[in-house]
Amino acid sequence: MEVAQTMERKPFYKGLFFQIIVAIALGIAVGYFWPSFGIALKPLGDGFIKLIKMIISPLVFVVVVLGIAKVGNIKTVGRIGGKALIYFEVVTTIALIVGLVAANVMKPGQGMNVDPASLSVDAVGQATNNSELPTKTEFIMNIIPESVVSAFASNAMLQVLLVSCLFGFALVRIGGRTSDFLIDLLDHVSKVIFQIMGFIMKLTVIATFGAMAYAVSQYGMQTLLSFGKLFLAMAAACFIFLLVLEVIMRLFVGIGLWGVIKLIREEIIFSFATGSTEAVMPQLMTKLEKAGCDRSVVGLVVPTGYSFNLDGASIYLSLALVFLAQATGTDLGLYEQLVLLAVLLLTSKGMAGIPGSAFVALSATAASTGFIPIAAVALMLAPDRIMGNFRTTINLIGYAVATFVVARWEGLFNKKQALLVMKSGLIAEEEVSPAPTVTDLPAARKLEVE
Repeated sequence: MEVAQTMERKPFYKGLFFQIIVAIALGIAVGYFWPSFGIALKPLGDGFIKLIKMIISPLVFVVVVLGIAKVGNIKTVGRIGGKALIYFEVVTTIALIVGLVAANVMKPGQGMNVDPASLSVDAVGQATNNSELPTKTEFIMNIIPESVVSAFASNAMLQVLLVSCLFGFALVRIGGRTSDFLIDLLDHVSKVIFQIMGFIMKLTVIATFGAMAYAVSQYGMQTLLSFGKLFLAMAAACFIFLLVLEVIMRLFVGIGLWGVIKLIREEIIFSFATGSTEAVMPQLMTKLEKAGCDRSVVGLVVPTGYSFNLDGASIYLSLALVFLAQATGTDLGLYEQLVLLAVLLLTSKGMAGIPGSAFVALSATAASTGFIPIAAVALMLAPDRIMGNFRTTINLIGYAVATFVVARWEGLFNKKQALLVMKSGLIAEEEVSPAPTVTDLPAARKLEVE
């Protein structure tokens, strides 16, 4: 792996990270001083997110299929998926516990003395479109699309992942010239898709400005003040969880979390500003692959994580439920909180794709335990947009950490390349050689490139 020795670095003001920070600052100023104008800027952020969503399904398809085809071993792919799911379950459980601890220590709802009878559940119903969490059977059946076309048309990530895996497995089984032809074709298609993504990403700064101006205009500074203690508790819980991820990265990957944050800093800032992680999925996958994670791992772990590895959402759910109990004067002992934790282990999974998923999970947990009045969930409507910024940020960092851990776990990780990319910030194809695939590595499973 060689990196160009002589390379002119861009001035800091031409960097995307700096430009996004400026866009956020300008958006906050516009939203605060000219709220009506800020509201009118909403289409800037919404349009950008729609453009990104337009390309996510074909992107995931080509990345997953090429990853599986180049691995050439269905058992290896199954092992990667199995290890990813084990990791997701363990880490999201830790996230739920962190949220509970933060709520009990900081007591953000104490003293609010809210009467649940004064709250209406109608607003929650509007936010969720009266959706409900699917049963286990429904969840599994919903992974199977009505047709291949419908999976891509609806942007249903797990359905697209299923179609992609089946297509990749079929290519591996067929082999020969047919497989080689299709792999070569998809390789060229992937270049076109990433080029389209490059066009869209030129609008990132404008989209960030519009999204932030709208958020401040819509929710105002009063929300920040009235729910300040809740936001502080969420920030503290997120910080504690980042320390957990730091330990995980050090133990299992041998790299600090700060390197990961520097690698995806533009995506973190953008997802925080817009409240959307889907909008940064393409560039996240690109950066992880360039940072030494095998394409097969990136293609399987990242899209699956969008449904099963919701670390930020897990922190939010446990913290919010204890907050609601405190705000309504409901006493939750150790037993009740352990029951909440057990229920959240189920309701926190598979939220992605459900309208108002956070409210659906909160309502479902409150209803199933009976400890907290369901009407109390309406209290979260006001602070949810800002809480969502915390959720998406931690979710995004969690996707990246999971990919590094599983890649290292499988021996499909180039540590030297990762360190070089994290240190230099060089991620363009002409600057860093591609990450190794399984077929490039020794047959014996001493696969890590040191």
